Amino acid sequence: MPMPANAVAIIPARLGSTRFPAKALAAETGKPLVVHVCEQASKARSVSRVVVATDAVEIKDAVESHGFETVITSIEHPNGTSRLGEASDLLELTGDQLVINVQGDEPEIEPEVIDAAAQAGARIDGFGAGTVVTRIYTDADFQNPNIVKAVLGEDEGEIRPAIYFSRSPVPYPRNTPEDPPFRHVGIYAYSVNAIRAYLKLKPTALESTESLEQLRWLAHGYRVQAAIVESSHTGIDTPEQYRAFVDRYTQKNPSI
Repeated sequence: MPMPANAVAIIPARLGSTRFPAKALAAETGKPLVVHVCEQASKARSVSRVVVATDAVEIKDAVESHGFETVITSIEHPNGTSRLGEASDLLELTGDQLVINVQGDEPEIEPEVIDAAAQAGARIDGFGAGTVVTRIYTDADFQNPNIVKAVLGEDEGEIRPAIYFSRSPVPYPRNTPEDPPFRHVGIYAYSVNAIRAYLKLKPTALESTESLEQLRWLAHGYRVQAAIVESSHTGIDTPEQYRAFVDRYTQKNPSI
């Protein structure tokens, strides 16, 4: 499948964070955290435009001072997809425009992961979403409820239909599995029309129970296509994780 080349990467970024307040603006590397995400997104071959959707003027000013585009959205959004819906309207994107939801706290996301999401999203014919999974190689990660597991269909190839996502260790290894299980990488690619359709769907019990917004698609019978990649990046949820990122960044950039 050809690589999409005109996707819009929209990065939701809130000022509030329970475990790490104002993490989007943490700048011990010399750049705000969210700006690192913008830079990684801009390297993706599928992305022609990078926009931060935020509820805070402080984030808007910081991002624009580094040359990236922003839109101010409501503080009332329940999830990132909802914020992207408003951002798409504010940007006056067409209904068939491919949008990639890049998490604002993943400064080390590989551009190849973004491109894989774009390819998965472009495969959707109608409403649904593309996303990314990577393999889990340790039992600790498999058992960790903070690591979301994905179960895929049997289609051959590196883009397969998702059957379910869970915080529980699924599929349960009653017998020795042939392949390692999958970890969900929280990135989505969908058309603006698909975003609008998602926001009209009734929230579901599964979505609420697992606290996983992507289950709304599956519960209503829509498709989620998952690209399989090798990826090691993780999001920043705590000051300790941010400190570890700063250490990795300064080792790669000793002049900082």
